[in-house]
Amino acid sequence: MDFNLYMEDVVTKARNEIVDAGYQELTTPEEVDHALNQKGTTLVMINSVCGCAGGIARPAAMHAMHYDKRPDRLVTVFAGQDREATDRAREYFTGYPPSSPSFALLKDGEIKTMVERHDIEGFEPMEVINKLQNSFEEYCEEI
Repeated sequence: MDFNLYMEDVVTKARNEIVDAGYQELTTPEEVDHALNQKGTTLVMINSVCGCAGGIARPAAMHAMHYDKRPDRLVTVFAGQDREATDRAREYFTGYPPSSPSFALLKDGEIKTMVERHDIEGFEPMEVINKLQNSFEEYCEEI
């Protein structure tokens, strides 16, 4: 089995899963700057191919949106794949170390809170959904 071909398939599935959930994929630093500097709230999902991303974070990213208060925008960068875009996104997450998978909630381009890997790994998807929705309750408007 060709490792690179296998990983390409895994990455493609992981990308498609989050994009199909309504997240805009950001693959360049310029796209990140444009998306994260907008007014309103933006949820950034730092995607990855690890098991807790596939089994917990991506399902939570999909289902957390079933809530009265939600971010204005949903975007994603892919750690380990789109390195420059991920590095640029992390520049906005002042006070938080690099973490993947993770979620960052920004308001008017300013980081408000994060759900980091240690808040995801070892938890059930519903627990992560609740963490995200608690952030939405505090920082987002009802849609």
